[in-house]
Amino acid sequence: MISGRRTAAVVLRQYYLLRGSVARIPPLFAWVAIDITLWGFITRYLNSVSNEGFNFVPALLGAVLLWDFFIRVMQGVTTAFLEDVWSRNFLNFFATPLSISEYLGGLILSSISTSTAGVAVMLLLASFVFGLSFLIYGSLLAPFLLLLFLFGIALGVIACAVVLRLGPASEWFIWPIPAVISPFAGVFYPITTLPKWMQWISHLLAPSYVFEGMRAIVARRAVPVDSLVWAAGLDVVALAAAYWFFRYVYRHAVRTGLIARYSAESLS
Repeated sequence: MISGRRTAAVVLRQYYLLRGSVARIPPLFAWVAIDITLWGFITRYLNSVSNEGFNFVPALLGAVLLWDFFIRVMQGVTTAFLEDVWSRNFLNFFATPLSISEYLGGLILSSISTSTAGVAVMLLLASFVFGLSFLIYGSLLAPFLLLLFLFGIALGVIACAVVLRLGPASEWFIWPIPAVISPFAGVFYPITTLPKWMQWISHLLAPSYVFEGMRAIVARRAVPVDSLVWAAGLDVVALAAAYWFFRYVYRHAVRTGLIARYSAESLS
């Protein structure tokens, strides 16, 4: 049985880390603020030189906001996990009755709190400084955010499993993941502009349907609801696969003794 108290204890540790170190707080806001500011001025410039009357703010700045939200969610999971790795605290967690589900639940709840703080800053900057009205997306904004949230959680858990299997020195594998995925997700352009082999990969990624739907709204076209349902199904599959993969890697680490000698030099 999953214990809410043990899950809350994982979240509480992350809270104490933030409260005890002021240096951990600015990254929750700084990078998203820089991204929104940079792209905000880019969209203003594009609007000023465009003769077609197309508004780049909801198309580009909205895409940046949604993609940054996905990145914050994913990194919220992985950073919480890496905090335990860096402090050599991971083994201590599992010397207790804490289960894998409870530990991952704590990481997810920690990610929700940190990503919420980041998205609040993004919303304020995009709305009040650059005039992005989220009313243009209508009721589909919530499904868009939910689909990206679920995909970010799944990818974050998979990234944690990779580090657990290969060792802390492999953490550099996980930071470029959003950048690698972004061309296939079609964050700034339609999927049809990609080569066929890339389009096949795009159809397996839930974010691609989100950004296609966002562009359809901006272009005043109907958003195919069946594609969002398909994206939701892909997210469910990704979450199940991520949980299975982390569980498998954890059991392998326990069975082989890797978890007992977990250190920055562990690469096998």
